[in-house]
Amino acid sequence: MGARVIHYAVDGPADADVLVLGPSLGTDLGLFDAQVAGLADRWRVVRFDLRGHGGTPAAPGPYSMAGLASDVVELLDDLGVRTFHYLGVSIGGAIGQQLALSYPARVLTLTVCASAARFADPPQWPVRAATVRSEGVEAMVASRPGTWFTHEFAAREPEEAQRLLDMLRATSAEGYAGCCEAIGAFDVRADLGRVTAPTLVIAGAGDPATPPGLVREIADGIPGARFEVVADSAHLLTAERPEVVNTMIAEHLTRSVHA
Repeated sequence: MGARVIHYAVDGPADADVLVLGPSLGTDLGLFDAQVAGLADRWRVVRFDLRGHGGTPAAPGPYSMAGLASDVVELLDDLGVRTFHYLGVSIGGAIGQQLALSYPARVLTLTVCASAARFADPPQWPVRAATVRSEGVEAMVASRPGTWFTHEFAAREPEEAQRLLDMLRATSAEGYAGCCEAIGAFDVRADLGRVTAPTLVIAGAGDPATPPGLVREIADGIPGARFEVVADSAHLLTAERPEVVNTMIAEHLTRSVHA
């Protein structure tokens, strides 16, 4: 799948270091609106949509994490970007791990949020893919409150919660299912020791999809990685607690550049 058909957005100074943001399953680049607002004054922020998500059409399968990572590299090649910082949420964080392993000279820093080196219960991912193919993405919507974001957040910011759920409703069934299959096959636990990019790993304290203990395995496997837990947040912590997460990101990127 060539980068020409990947939907993306670019914000921030043309001469600044590039920060690439990779979204979660069932969301689009709008997941990172708060990161653009908080970080695009200092970094050139590149956001993209996964296959079959947002403005990116679904490509024929099968999908793999290596293939999704190559989509990102092709896009950045088209944009003339050689080296970049990368932050990803969930499957976006898995893509980041794959990028750091497959393209180590290009990844300046890595930030992995609410992700895993091997996601829980791998056999359930093809089952979820089959469900979505037969019933559509609407079959997933009811289970997202409490998983993507806490119920307290939904009560406090109902419009934002609805905006996130609408991203899921707009996702193509094949794009969602193909990404599920890539998640189910993903396992880089034995390879994390080869990651050389300075790495920050962040978990949501109340995330049932990727609990802190699972997320921490990434940090434990990458030499020198930092691990942080964000209170009062679930899976989409970049949207639920953007002020906290943006501060962590800015400190990580600045510390790594100075080092």
